[in-house]
Amino acid sequence: MRTLTDIRQEIDRRSERRVDVMRALSEGYDATLKAEHLDLEERIAQLWEEQRHARAMLRHGDRDLIIQRARQDERLSRAA
Repeated sequence: MRTLTDIRQEIDRRSERRVDVMRALSEGYDATLKAEHLDLEERIAQLWEEQRHARAMLRHGDRDLIIQRARQDERLSRAA
């Protein structure tokens, strides 16, 4: 897993590129720029999701371990 700093830097780089692409598109339609814009939007959304996941991991721990502990607690509660 990448660090939050690495993810944030990539978000910043891609966001800057998106601004450049949007400026170019505002001057006139270009199919390649439009395709690049869509790719940038998709990748930025993925990066934000990756960042949310990384923050949750730092804050709460691994999701699978949390679920495993919750199931164990539930089994113990039922047994008692």
